[in-house]
Amino acid sequence: MTYEIEIGRGKRGRRAYSLDDIAIVPNRRTRDPKDVSVSWQIDAYQFEMPVIAAPMDSAMSPATAIALGKLGGLGVLDLEGLWTRYEDPQSILDEIAALQDETNSPAVTTRMQELYQAPIQPELITSRLAEMRDAGVTVAGSLTPQRTQEHYKTVLAAGVDIFVIRGTTVSAEHVSKDHEPLNLKQFIYELDVPVIVGGAAGYTPALHLMRTGAAGVLVGFGGGATTTTRRALGIHSPMASAISDVAAARRDYMDESGGRYVHVIADGGMGTSGDIVKAIAMGADAVMLGSALARAEEAPGKGWHWGQEAHHTELPRGDRANVGTVGPLEEVLFGPGHHTNGTSNLIGALRRSMATTGYSDLKEFQRVDVVVSPYAGN
Repeated sequence: MTYEIEIGRGKRGRRAYSLDDIAIVPNRRTRDPKDVSVSWQIDAYQFEMPVIAAPMDSAMSPATAIALGKLGGLGVLDLEGLWTRYEDPQSILDEIAALQDETNSPAVTTRMQELYQAPIQPELITSRLAEMRDAGVTVAGSLTPQRTQEHYKTVLAAGVDIFVIRGTTVSAEHVSKDHEPLNLKQFIYELDVPVIVGGAAGYTPALHLMRTGAAGVLVGFGGGATTTTRRALGIHSPMASAISDVAAARRDYMDESGGRYVHVIADGGMGTSGDIVKAIAMGADAVMLGSALARAEEAPGKGWHWGQEAHHTELPRGDRANVGTVGPLEEVLFGPGHHTNGTSNLIGALRRSMATTGYSDLKEFQRVDVVVSPYAGN
C-alpha cells in the first residue's frame, strides 16, 4: 500500500494529516470519567497527567514550573531564556508583553533580539534549578543542541532530574565542516539522568534518536501557535501523521532493543483539549504544551506567547502571538471550565473523551479508532 500522490509529472509526495484532519470514534463501551487514569511515567518519575510544559519564557518561569509540578505535571525551564540571562527578568518580560506593534512587526523582533543578547549566566542556571528542587517537584531544564556542550555540566551539577535537548529539528547525526557536533549517543550514554530529545517529524529520524538511548522523543517542531517555520523555511510536518510515524518507530525499536520503551511526546500545535486528546489517540504518551499554558493567569507572558525562534539573531521564524488569558493554571488544567473552545479544563476533557470511548488509561486509549474527517468548524 502506498500513500504517495502525484504533485505533477516530476514529483510525488506522501499524503499526511494534521490533528484537525482526524476525529475520534466512540465504541461500544463508555465509562465514568472518574474511573479513568491519565497518569504516566517516564524512567523513575511518575506524573498525574501527561502534560509537559514547553520550555518557553512566555509560559514557564521557576514559579510556574513549580506550580505545574505540584499539580501533577512536569515544568521544563528554558535554560537559555531570560531567567538565566537576567537576575530579575520581570521587567524584561513586562516590556515584551507591552510592545505595541503588530504581531509580526520588525520592530518587535528587533527589540526581542536585543533583549536576548544578554549572556547566559551559569550561576543563574544553578539558582533557578535549585529553586525548583527546593520546592520538591521534579526538576527539568532544556538546552538546544548548540548550547548543550557549553552548559550541560552546570545543569547536571545543579541536580536536574530530567534533561531536555530541544530544537526545531534534532537529528542523531549532525554533519558540520566547521566544528565537532554533539554526539548524542555518546552524550546520553555518559549521563546519569533520563534525556528527552527532539524534535523529530518522521519514522527514520525518530528511530535514530531512540537508538541514542533517549528516554523520550519529542515529535514536531514546537511553537505551534508562534512558529513561522513553514513560511520562512518551507518545512512543516502535519502532527497526526508525524505522531503515528514516530509511534511506529517506538514499536519497531522495542522489537529491535529487546523491549526498551521510548516515550513519544507530541510537541507543538496543541492549543486546545481536542488537540491533546487526538495526539494521544495517534500514539503519544504525553504532550508538551506552550500556548495552552501561556493562557494561564500565572504565565510570565501575560497572555503573549513566543518561543526561541522569535528572537533568532540571523533568521527569526516565530512571532510574539497574543493567545489571551483564560484563568488560573489550575482552572486551565482541571476546570471548572468557563470556555467552550477547549482552552480550559484540558485534563477534564481528556478524561471525558477517554470515558466516552470506553478506555481506562492512556496506553489503552492509543488504540482508539479514528477517522479522517477534515475540520469543518465543530
